[in-house]
Amino acid sequence: MVSTKGIGLTVFGLLMWVCSGLVMAGDAAAPQAGEASPAEGQADAGQTNGENSRPNRTGAPVWVLEGDLAGKLQTMTTRHEDTFAEIGNQRSLGFLELVKANPGVDPWLPGDGTHITLPRKYVLPDSRREGIVINLAEYRLYYFHDGGVQVFPVGVGTEDNPSPLTDAEVTMGVASPAWYPPASIRAEYEAEGDYLPRMVPPGPDNPLGPYALILSEDGYLIHGTNKGFGVGMQVSHGCFRMYNEDIVGFAEKVDKGTPVQVVHQPVKVGMQNGQLWLEVHRAHEEYSEDEKERLWQQVTEKLASFTEKVEGLEVQRRSVELAVDQADGIPRMIGEQVRQVATRDDNVTDAGGPSEKAAAGSVESGPPSPQRWF
Repeated sequence: MVSTKGIGLTVFGLLMWVCSGLVMAGDAAAPQAGEASPAEGQADAGQTNGENSRPNRTGAPVWVLEGDLAGKLQTMTTRHEDTFAEIGNQRSLGFLELVKANPGVDPWLPGDGTHITLPRKYVLPDSRREGIVINLAEYRLYYFHDGGVQVFPVGVGTEDNPSPLTDAEVTMGVASPAWYPPASIRAEYEAEGDYLPRMVPPGPDNPLGPYALILSEDGYLIHGTNKGFGVGMQVSHGCFRMYNEDIVGFAEKVDKGTPVQVVHQPVKVGMQNGQLWLEVHRAHEEYSEDEKERLWQQVTEKLASFTEKVEGLEVQRRSVELAVDQADGIPRMIGEQVRQVATRDDNVTDAGGPSEKAAAGSVESGPPSPQRWF
């Protein structure tokens, strides 16, 4: 758990609390219902700095908001030396989201010429679309700014040391932070026969990376890391880890007072151009029957609530089943909004012929009845 023990440290004359009880300084044709949107673009392989060198980093694009969705699915062709870990770091994608989006592909040896999906289409979380929104269930951070959104993978707290659900704000940014591990963390190291000093200075061994954003939620940070592989998974003592290349550019844009909402939404539903989309996330690569049952319940409740608010929705159960069966974090179009839903009473008389109302083409009918999938 995150410690609340404070350690005095002068940084801009303030006492700061850090991650894990630590203190620190210093979006192609429209798809059929049930299908994921087809890959809408071939991602650049990346410009390189020379033959046999790694591609330049592309990072996280800024996506235009389209209703409740943003982004687009992309594909890329792997090279013989690629791994999902390396691809994730280059393109600001988490290891686990790449694994789930590409079943059957070896994440450590995808092979030369393999086409893989880059999961960059998103149903936006059900939250205020301002500042920073972290969805623990998908290991992603959404940064809303200038009318668009950037999406970054983040490492979050483990089940034993969960990240908090909170509505906080950024209080300060600090470059080159030092790490002061609390006694509890030092005890963990000691129990494993390792030594951990009372202070780890800035540098490659510092788990806070090159930059950190301090949150008003005491003891929690958004920071870099010295273990990039953990980004996009449950790995921390409660704080939010970003790739070092992401945190530096990201932190430069984030002002003091920027709101930070932390939510847990494995099921997301949204509308885009009259289409209804569903995105479902399982927690890990493995997918148990118990977890599937829990997700089914959440999907049922979410769709029941959503169809109460949005009239004229036709939702296809088979499409919903596919989304839950996969739970891979890929948005799927599961239905659409019908502009006018005719009923039998509106169009047929008791004798079986057209009613006067229908023949007259009356528009005085009441509101359409929503079509239920359940």
